[in-house]
Amino acid sequence: MTELPRIPLAGVIGSPVAHSRSPVLHQHWLKRYGLAGHFIPMDIAHADLAEAIRLLPRLGFVGVNVTIPHKELMLSLADLVTDRAALIGAANTLIFRQDGKIHADNTDGYGFIENLRQNAPHWAPTSGPAAVIGAGGAARAVVASLIEAGVPEIRLTNRSRSRADALRSDLGNKITVYEWVQAGNILEDAVTVVNTTSLGMVGKPEFRVPLDGLSPNAVVNDLVYTPLETGFLRQAAAMGCTTVDGLGMLLHQAAPAFERFFGVRPEVDEDLRQAVLG
Repeated sequence: MTELPRIPLAGVIGSPVAHSRSPVLHQHWLKRYGLAGHFIPMDIAHADLAEAIRLLPRLGFVGVNVTIPHKELMLSLADLVTDRAALIGAANTLIFRQDGKIHADNTDGYGFIENLRQNAPHWAPTSGPAAVIGAGGAARAVVASLIEAGVPEIRLTNRSRSRADALRSDLGNKITVYEWVQAGNILEDAVTVVNTTSLGMVGKPEFRVPLDGLSPNAVVNDLVYTPLETGFLRQAAAMGCTTVDGLGMLLHQAAPAFERFFGVRPEVDEDLRQAVLG
């Protein structure tokens, strides 16, 4: 009897995870490229995570994406951790290798940079300061990738000063921390402005940082993508800025993971964007 090849499985782990758009975009790519494979959401509780991660490869999984609240814990469960995942302090992609080892990486920073490059082609990160609002896990990926892209100065502010100070301590002296009450001041002459907080998201408080100092030459990005056009982006566009929504980061961060899971480097284009928007 001929043994049939095993169909590769992948998925996204979180808790909750029903809101994730990752299954839609990965299934879109599988269909587009005619690949055998499945990508499923898995709601796994914190207490069950270590056991589940060790079991998944035996069930046919080649890897998983990881979302809130498990990204930080994945570093301690992996056998191998990339330098960028260690620097950021979180992993969003696990690869289950054939030698039995679990490889952890973080592609959030890559997704952030590629989103800007695709949707603001004139963006020149080395030409001036960046202003980053927020100091959580997403901010760490954003700041690390901006430093790697050659941004000369990063101005950082967060409602909790201690988190911003910790980020600066971990990622270096290109970062200057500003008090939250001075948030508006970090925008002056900034060529890159990024909101990494949940402010402005559906169900969250409004984004109320004053934008008076915003230059019309700035590229402004909001990581929030529900709604797609946040109040922050709407105000920035009215001031003449180039604005980039947060959906592209989600799409681009998934591309390297898909390639590792299924062996094809997928294209991020308008068809994918419309499929994910549904």
